[in-house]
Amino acid sequence: MSVGAALSTVGVERLPASVRTLSTLSRIDYADYFVLPTDAAATAERWARAMFGDKPDAIELFLWRGLLGLRLRRTGSADTVAGWQIGERADDCVRLEATSWFLAANLVVQATGDSVALGTFLRYDRWLAHLVWSPLSVLHRQLVPGLLRKAASRIVAAKVGGGMSSPR
Repeated sequence: MSVGAALSTVGVERLPASVRTLSTLSRIDYADYFVLPTDAAATAERWARAMFGDKPDAIELFLWRGLLGLRLRRTGSADTVAGWQIGERADDCVRLEATSWFLAANLVVQATGDSVALGTFLRYDRWLAHLVWSPLSVLHRQLVPGLLRKAASRIVAAKVGGGMSSPR
């Protein structure tokens, strides 16, 4: 498997319009976009499941539900990834959606023949969103490149082993 270094873009104004339009949020107050060059091939939804799993784990529940207040499903379903509702799916792109009382979020996974990308888009509905997300975004940006690399390893292992390996 060939995997390059993850490239990132942070800030709504720095994202190309083609990336910004992947979000359905009425306004985007925070955005980042990470691209990992890789020859590991899969649909965007399979990539999303390799990154996050079918159900949120304890850490994801703490971060997403506890700190961000996102309304996530606790059980797996064909219409969710790690509790996030699938808002749109195609072979090359899947958009995950969740809201809380103070923010709305989209996670967008794009898969091409030579890369996978994860975009995070937030709309701050209350002042608390900026206050909470600012320190969490630093951790988020540190973790995403490793998340993408681990997902690539899982995609390759699943092809070799004949099935999807557990993301945990």
